[in-house]
Amino acid sequence: MRSVRTIPVVLATFMLGATGVAEAGDGAFGWMSGDWYLTLGATGMVAPSFEGGKRYLLSASPIISLGKAGPQARFVSRNDNISLALIDDGGVRAGLTGKFLFSRSSDDELKGLDPVRWGGEVGGFFEFYPTDWLRARAELRHGIRAHNGFVADIAADAFYDVTPTVRISGGPRVSFASANYFDAYYGVNAQEAAASGLSEYNPGGGLKSTGLGGAITWKVTDPMTASLFGEYSRLMGPAADSSLVRERGDRNQFTIGVSTTYRFDFTM
Repeated sequence: MRSVRTIPVVLATFMLGATGVAEAGDGAFGWMSGDWYLTLGATGMVAPSFEGGKRYLLSASPIISLGKAGPQARFVSRNDNISLALIDDGGVRAGLTGKFLFSRSSDDELKGLDPVRWGGEVGGFFEFYPTDWLRARAELRHGIRAHNGFVADIAADAFYDVTPTVRISGGPRVSFASANYFDAYYGVNAQEAAASGLSEYNPGGGLKSTGLGGAITWKVTDPMTASLFGEYSRLMGPAADSSLVRERGDRNQFTIGVSTTYRFDFTM
């Protein structure tokens, strides 16, 4: 897939640009000095036991965001992965992002398939506000240890303040991935097919999923927030065509949960 092959070049260009920002002015330490914020939190949710599965489990995940203090972010989503903002002027925010990936064991619906190791994804993000009530965000990440592919997530969220402390938001999501990602999570080789009873499947790259998400967020105090959220995604392309999904899983994926975050301000 030509668009996936261009991703390393785009990511390298972004990283070089970020380095230029960090070295501007008085150098890297000059850029690091000043006011910073660290947002920590957690999410508890009911979601499929694995992406593409039809059995639902209760799980939890962390929320982490780090950046230089500037104009207060107009919108933050629980879908935003761990972020370090190198550019943040209120209207445009860009920087580095990362995601932790839990291991996937070979039990129940996954019996006979090779386990997927724990690992992570690192890359860059870019977000902007086309209007005062809409935020668009894109993330491009490369897998580490768990898989050796690329994942691109794009989301747009409209938001409205019902009261000064209560906000509703929601919008579409779309995700793409390379063949190496799909092979790790959806591929079934000949040995796995014999052991699992699933049909052999060798995926390519392309569209991974489309969906919608929404949330109700409550500003408990100035640094603390809590939210109730729901997500729906429909697996597409190589994910939907996988024998794991067709013969043992479900293309339709639902998630509902709650989250809370707390922001810490500090100076370096």
